[in-house]
Amino acid sequence: MEPAKTFRIGVDENGLGARLGPLVVTAVLASVTEQGARVLGRRPPKRLAQDLGDSKQLMSHKDFALGEAWARALTGGDVAEPKTLFESLSLEKDEELRSPCPSHVEEQCWSEVRDAFVAEAEDVARVKKHIGWWADRGVVIHAVRSSVVCTKKLNDSKSAGGNRFISDLHAMERLVLDLHGMAGTEITAVCGKVGGMGDYSKFFGPLSMRLHAVLAQGKAQSAYHFPGLGELRFVRDADAKDSLVMLASIVGKYVRELLMSRVSGYYRHGDDTLEAVSGYHDPVTSRFVKATSLVRKQRRIPDSCFERARDAQ
Repeated sequence: MEPAKTFRIGVDENGLGARLGPLVVTAVLASVTEQGARVLGRRPPKRLAQDLGDSKQLMSHKDFALGEAWARALTGGDVAEPKTLFESLSLEKDEELRSPCPSHVEEQCWSEVRDAFVAEAEDVARVKKHIGWWADRGVVIHAVRSSVVCTKKLNDSKSAGGNRFISDLHAMERLVLDLHGMAGTEITAVCGKVGGMGDYSKFFGPLSMRLHAVLAQGKAQSAYHFPGLGELRFVRDADAKDSLVMLASIVGKYVRELLMSRVSGYYRHGDDTLEAVSGYHDPVTSRFVKATSLVRKQRRIPDSCFERARDAQ
């Protein structure tokens, strides 16, 4: 007899507080047996912990091979190029992602001509072993999806009275709904806390029309039950406590860095004086913004497509 299983989702964001580049929200869906729940409830063993943890400590904008290895392993490991890998991860179709872009600006964010894989085959193979180790212990990963909110959309949301936290929350909701459809039954989703929110009910977007019960609302955790959908928990420091949230953060870090490298590469191509940038609030990013101001003016790149308005950062 097959062991009883439940479905769990881990969700986290990357790039919420950035100055340049997109906000990326990522979710991982797994079926979990009783044994699997115990495995996920414990700290990852040392061998796994070397490849699974705080994405900000394990990767940087200069080295995101680990996130790529996880993304490739989770999508089968046989994709031929970053473009195909991104398309297999993205919740949104290419046309939807490009829809806010003036035609002459698309290349800044969506050109894949300078994309390249950076992870070695042995990195992907090692990560596949981690996935197999989990599966043997009752944790089977079924899907990973990322939702991308570009700079233009963040700025438009701000102009309409929203903010980056609401954009983050609504992306989380869309991902949970999508993966719930794959599961075909109620799920338990653990999401990283969105800013300092305590009461999420008044900010729900895609879930706003669904009846729900409040299970908890506080600084450490806010939790809600939606009949027919399941339970959503927003947990402080979830990326340090929940293995599926950690995994979502690592894959999301890869997606964010891939897209940020496209923006950076668009301006660095032919200009050796420009440095690769993280897009966060640091001196290198500040120099990059200043150094590209003339070429952006020449190419008619709207500020709203390049840099987040202050309230959207």
